[in-house]
Amino acid sequence: MRRSTKLALAFVALAGAVGTTAYAENNASAKMREGMMMRLNKAMKDSNGTITFDQFSDAMNARLKKMVADNGGKLTVAQLADALEKARFEKMAKRIIARYDSKGDGTLTTDDITSREKKVFAMLDKNNDGKIEKSELPKGGRGGHHQKWGGGDGEDSMQ
Repeated sequence: MRRSTKLALAFVALAGAVGTTAYAENNASAKMREGMMMRLNKAMKDSNGTITFDQFSDAMNARLKKMVADNGGKLTVAQLADALEKARFEKMAKRIIARYDSKGDGTLTTDDITSREKKVFAMLDKNNDGKIEKSELPKGGRGGHHQKWGGGDGEDSMQ
């Protein structure tokens, strides 16, 4: 392969990586703005349509200020990362519990999981024959990408 072709391919790969990163940053920034606006709207509703700087400050960074206070007035990168990771996983755990908890008691049991699996299986088994065939599976995955089902051995049903 010629050097100019290699350089062109390397540039395309770099541009793709930069573009993907920029998109992710823009998406994260939009979510942050959305969260900020939700907090401001709540603060304004709680105080008749206007907020003071102190109310604004509390609405913006209450959790962050609490973390700093809880850690002796200073927060390290590791402490902040741990707190963010914990908050992210707690949010995921709440969604999973809400999705699977059939009794509404805030706990997850084997029966809850099995019940959810049965519902999903029944939705996928469109012809109600007790088997899910490849033709019954959704055509696209997340983000519009097609998911590959099975080992690619040409069989239409999953075991």
